[in-house]
Amino acid sequence: MLFRTAKLAQMDEFDDIIDVRTPAEFAEDHLPGAINCPVLTDEERIIVGTLYKQESPFAARKVGAALVAKNIAHHLENVFHDHPKSWRPLIYCWRGGQRSGAMCIILAQVGWAAHKLEGGYKTYRRDVLDQLETLPPQFSFRVICGPTGSGKTRLLVALAAQGRQILDLEGLAQHRGSVLGRLPEQQQPSQKSFDSQLLLALQAFDPALPVYVEAESNKIGLISLPPALFAAMHESECLLMETPLSVRVAGLLEDYRHYVEAPPLFIEHLQPLLRFHGAKCLQHWTDAILLGDCASVVGELLTLHYDPSYQRAALRNYPKLPFAQRVPAPDISQNTLEELAATL
Repeated sequence: MLFRTAKLAQMDEFDDIIDVRTPAEFAEDHLPGAINCPVLTDEERIIVGTLYKQESPFAARKVGAALVAKNIAHHLENVFHDHPKSWRPLIYCWRGGQRSGAMCIILAQVGWAAHKLEGGYKTYRRDVLDQLETLPPQFSFRVICGPTGSGKTRLLVALAAQGRQILDLEGLAQHRGSVLGRLPEQQQPSQKSFDSQLLLALQAFDPALPVYVEAESNKIGLISLPPALFAAMHESECLLMETPLSVRVAGLLEDYRHYVEAPPLFIEHLQPLLRFHGAKCLQHWTDAILLGDCASVVGELLTLHYDPSYQRAALRNYPKLPFAQRVPAPDISQNTLEELAATL
């Protein structure tokens, strides 16, 4: 063998981690800190795969070898050319097979101590899932509860500013966790990418200190929470924010300004509520939005939909909620929340 292999636990021993999979595979998820130097583009991988199925493996390998050689040459000329002889790269592909092997052979022939990751990304992904099952029970969570708009996320920010450990699940999922929670012009990460970022966040926590987290359902938009984390949150102590309805409405109008400024988008994203509240109610909200009365719509959404739904889910999922520490929030300004955070 012209190159050496390395295990996942040895990742920190290398100068760079090189992901040779396609840009689409890399975008879905990758090892922390990895850079993408694909040996096949997305289009080239399709071409080779089609040849493999429709003609023969030999024909596919001939074409693939030429494409891989061309792409590795490009990386040698444009990415790796300034690296010293002492450079130690760790190379991986999907399963630690031919793509990473091809890159390792050439880099080793140059004289670099190139290593191939045993098992490739597939091994890393399995390790992420394993750790997401074992890590959450090690932490003492403090779950911030409260109806929609009560300032839970803002309190998390205030806690973080005071140096507390916080787990911002909605930030990681890039979604605010409700039917209207999609962020403007921003897609959610893939489930795999979310899992990787969540693991990095958990690994940074000190188990001796509490971790503050906002109460969530098992899904945030299209993202699912790991069962072990969801279970650990359910068993945790709770904090209950108590915020006046008028303050909640004003805060939501501020946080969801993109809906206020785009009535058709607001109306479109309300349509999933049709099955809960009927066509007459949806039309009433549509008319009010078109008249510019978003405040009344938000108030009715809270009292008719979100608050009853929250009450049912919270009492079912968080058995310690009846014994929660009350957090009265007469307003959700930065100063008020910083003062509240200091008392927790």
